Amino acid sequence: MPAHFDTLETRSPAEREAALMAALPAHIRHAQTHSAAYAQLLAGIDPDRIRSRAALATLPVIRKHELLERQQASRRAGADPFGGFAAIGWKGLLRASGARRVYQSPGPIYEPEGQGANYWRSARAMVAAGFEPGELIHNSFSYHLTPGAWIMESGAHALGCTVIPGGVGNTEQQLAAIEDLRPSAYAGTPSFLRILVEKAEQAGLALPIRKALVSGEACPPSLRDWFGQHGIVAYQCYATADAGLIAYETPAREGLVLGEHVILEIVRPGTGDPVAEGEVGEVVVTVLNPDYPLVRFGTGDLSAILPGPCPSGRTNTRIKGWMGRADQTTKIKGMFVHPSQVAEIVRRHPEVLKARLVVTGEMADDRMALQVELRQPWQGDGQALVGALEDTMREVTKLRGHAVLVQAGSLPNDGKVIEDARRYD
Repeated sequence: MPAHFDTLETRSPAEREAALMAALPAHIRHAQTHSAAYAQLLAGIDPDRIRSRAALATLPVIRKHELLERQQASRRAGADPFGGFAAIGWKGLLRASGARRVYQSPGPIYEPEGQGANYWRSARAMVAAGFEPGELIHNSFSYHLTPGAWIMESGAHALGCTVIPGGVGNTEQQLAAIEDLRPSAYAGTPSFLRILVEKAEQAGLALPIRKALVSGEACPPSLRDWFGQHGIVAYQCYATADAGLIAYETPAREGLVLGEHVILEIVRPGTGDPVAEGEVGEVVVTVLNPDYPLVRFGTGDLSAILPGPCPSGRTNTRIKGWMGRADQTTKIKGMFVHPSQVAEIVRRHPEVLKARLVVTGEMADDRMALQVELRQPWQGDGQALVGALEDTMREVTKLRGHAVLVQAGSLPNDGKVIEDARRYD
């Protein structure tokens, strides 16, 4: 069994960082030249100055809802269904051809797939999960419109494996194929793998699957241990329809290792500002994929960077894994309040280090309090600052609320900018 997919996984962190930063200017220039959306979003940006993480952080974050809005507007105009983000397409689009497939995700959002082998970069995750060249893999992700199954299949083929395209549903038919063909590995959601195991037990069958790469939903340690009790070693990976593989679990079981050719940032929700290592924030990625050249794409997922390298020998950055959603937009007294509005309040008060808007009360009796940590050392008039913060809250959100100064370091490190603590019972 190969220990790693290739030598990129074990190069020194300094070597990797130098390679990623050296690739950034050409990637930015390619996005500006071959993507109408980035030609507009990055207008006036000199690609040659984007050679560091600090420079990258000055560019705008494009979030999924903005990508959807641009696609919808473009489609209403009878133009590019990708909203100008893709650099490839097919005959009839005002772009070069080259798309192998086009997928539809909820929204709907459309994503292209290019011609490259291991296009979604999932083979690394399969090697880390113990998959070996030549194995038979049962793939139960959906093959219908969405890219999940193809993300796994492309990695399996790059590794030299054979795939059963099981798809979703038809559990009895899938079990029959597994019984007849005897695959040793599984790719799919953890919940469907559990269904297969339970159905096999009920039918008196011995499931041949001994290893699994799961994604698409949470796989807590309790479920992982349950699989282990049934003879299956399961690992997780984190991927999105837009970016492909972002990170994957290794036998060390210590977080998820970032995939190669991905530049990761963790930013404060509602902003594009990177947070300190270890602080929970939104996962933002720049993917060095010329076909779909995403630059600072906000996934909407929360995570945090773990310190140090992975004991498996892989040297890339590690993250904790999926920790919730960054879009904490909530409705207060009939009006939506967004994390970006909380960020705007903080921006207007430089003495504020961190803030959390807590919504309490019962139905039709909403109350909001802005809990604020101040930069240290700070010496000032606390009462005056509270009044100023409350004025800013009213100006930005059009709602009245209270500001509360809290002790430095007391706000939870969970990535929440808005906490909805209302009672609905």
